[in-house]
Amino acid sequence: MLNQKRVIIENVEPQIDNGSFFIKRVVGQKVCVSADIISDGHDVMEAVVQYKHEKEKRWTEIRMQALPNDVFEATFGVEKQGYYTYFVEAWIDYALNWQYGIGKKIKDNQHVTSELLEGVEYIKPLLEKVNASEKKYLNDIISLFSDHKNYDKAIIEAVSEKLQAIFKKYPAKFLANQSQPLQVYVDRQKALFSTWYEFFPRSASRVEGQHGTFKDCEKILPKVAKMGFDTLYFPPVHPIGEVNRKGKNNATEAQTNDVGSPWGIGSQYGGHKDLHPNLGTLDDFKSLVNTAKELGIEVAMDFALQAAPDHPWVKKHPQWFKWRPDGTVQYAENPPKKYQDILPIYFESDDWKNLWKELLSCALFWVEECGIRVFRVDNPHTKPFYFWGWLIAEVKKKHPDVLFLAEAFTRPKIMHELAKQGFTQSYTYYTWRNTKAELQEYLTELTKTNQKEFFRPNFWPNTPDINPFPLQGANESTHLQKYFLAATLSSSVGIYGPVFEYMISDALPGKEEYADSEKYQIRHWDWQKENKITMLIAKINEIRKQQSSLQQTNNIELCDTDNDQIIAYYKFDDTKENETLMIASLDAYYSKQAWVKLPLQSLGIAHGQTITVTDLITGNSYHWSNEWNFVELHPALPFHLFKIEK
Repeated sequence: MLNQKRVIIENVEPQIDNGSFFIKRVVGQKVCVSADIISDGHDVMEAVVQYKHEKEKRWTEIRMQALPNDVFEATFGVEKQGYYTYFVEAWIDYALNWQYGIGKKIKDNQHVTSELLEGVEYIKPLLEKVNASEKKYLNDIISLFSDHKNYDKAIIEAVSEKLQAIFKKYPAKFLANQSQPLQVYVDRQKALFSTWYEFFPRSASRVEGQHGTFKDCEKILPKVAKMGFDTLYFPPVHPIGEVNRKGKNNATEAQTNDVGSPWGIGSQYGGHKDLHPNLGTLDDFKSLVNTAKELGIEVAMDFALQAAPDHPWVKKHPQWFKWRPDGTVQYAENPPKKYQDILPIYFESDDWKNLWKELLSCALFWVEECGIRVFRVDNPHTKPFYFWGWLIAEVKKKHPDVLFLAEAFTRPKIMHELAKQGFTQSYTYYTWRNTKAELQEYLTELTKTNQKEFFRPNFWPNTPDINPFPLQGANESTHLQKYFLAATLSSSVGIYGPVFEYMISDALPGKEEYADSEKYQIRHWDWQKENKITMLIAKINEIRKQQSSLQQTNNIELCDTDNDQIIAYYKFDDTKENETLMIASLDAYYSKQAWVKLPLQSLGIAHGQTITVTDLITGNSYHWSNEWNFVELHPALPFHLFKIEK
């Protein structure tokens, strides 16, 4: 079917995979929409962005501004959680084209009596749309254009800004073209800005050798809050399988008192909707969640979709698992690693619909029963992508506040696909980015490519699974560097503690794995202990809450330095009302000096103009009036966190 159009709309941004997936924002952020818009000839083109929230009936329209090279751009804000739809609409604006043309002729001293009468034809259709005062004005214009005696007044009004404003307010979108509709999903603020702390509840007891409880965890909450963390993540708190249970340090044979891995979920005491009996009751867990909320902390649960051999599902739903010809069940493997205590779920089962419904019900149980609003998802890349897209969408239909962190240290495109399917945040490669070049390259990838539209990074220096080589035997300065960089480069950060802040880093020889790993045994910690690391973590986290420029990731500019052991970067909020400059040494043993180049253009200041930079860690202030400024950093405090004041 023929459809007459003149305007071409191309390269609409932002969009992901031609609109197959939504982009992401949080409440209060902006969406800057751009498009290439062209047409034949030299007529005046106009364009708008149309957008609306999923619960709104009417579209809101915002005019796009023409930029060089046929690019048009407009920005709209998102103020509610949920889906917004937006599209670009463009047309030849014949009324504005008339005004532009008559203006050229008037400037050339041509007589435009006929052209004035043409203008009347563009004005008359507006009389049914305008308000009373505008209607009076337009009727006066029509009379003026039709009366040759008032020619001089007529040509002034013909090119007036007032008439142009009415043409723009009530456009006649003749032969308008539209782009395909695109979507943005808007989450609550915590999707973008969060500070995570992980510990094992069973190691919470103050009595050595005794299994910790949820009541023990409640006693640790004030310490977590004092350190400035707003999300407390627990490894799985469900019953642990007894069949093929792993022993200490991943031993194949468990001893009598071995507690096993929390990720081997399910036993005679229940499965994914049950709690480990040694941790406490459901009421105990609810009490912990509520107490945490009073301290500004949300409890995040581990959502690990796998089963121990004695999980109730294995007997009740054997079709949900892969059985070998000899009658044994296929346990999990990641050669050379073997997980005899874990059975992967068989997503290709003929009974997949009931399987999916059950897994969804597990997530909804904890949301609706205990008020859980954050999940850390274990190994999501080993389950079907479309399953996650469905499950996350179903949960958020009923509970839009629920957030999902993807634990997927795998290939980039796999991690990206999980983010596209709806995961709120993602673990990253930060753990393995150590040099200045590595960090700068990675930050450029995360914040300057289209990844910024859908992939929200969460920087973790360590996890129970990863004891990175640079932290093994590392000193205090290294730990301070790693946390500072994670907490100021990314707006979401997490640590596995108290291992990190106590600098516990003994490793299995040649591996990035902890010796005497908490994954397989109870550890006893002195939860009252404080040190320089805990104090500085608390200070950094306090600053993050105060400085809006640190509550997002993408507004970042890398700054030049003349020393490869010193990295510098400038961050700002959307309004540039809050601006910070971070400078960090990457040498944990020796003092380092460098000249740091200020991003004058981004700061909006001229060369020679003085700015004040105040180190929010130490309170010291400096006045800089040069583009290049000298810094010296020492291992005892290997960074500056400057607030910029002009």
